[in-house]
Amino acid sequence: MTSSMNQQAATSQRTRAEQETENEANRLREQVDEALAIVPLRSTDEADSLQMAADRIERTARDLADALRQLAKQRQAAEE
Repeated sequence: MTSSMNQQAATSQRTRAEQETENEANRLREQVDEALAIVPLRSTDEADSLQMAADRIERTARDLADALRQLAKQRQAAEE
């Protein structure tokens, strides 16, 4: 129970930009794991599945990059 309380305290201390960055990073990890699970499959839909996985990873990577840039701007503004 103490670890969940510590986790909640840490979560409440993070800014929205930090939380968003973490969420996007987790989404990207999930997308990569899903893509890796598709790689060994051999089916008639394989090419389409791989293409769709690549598209999802590209979108998620862009979202993560945007979140990281937003976090950087926030931190630069806090230093000023």
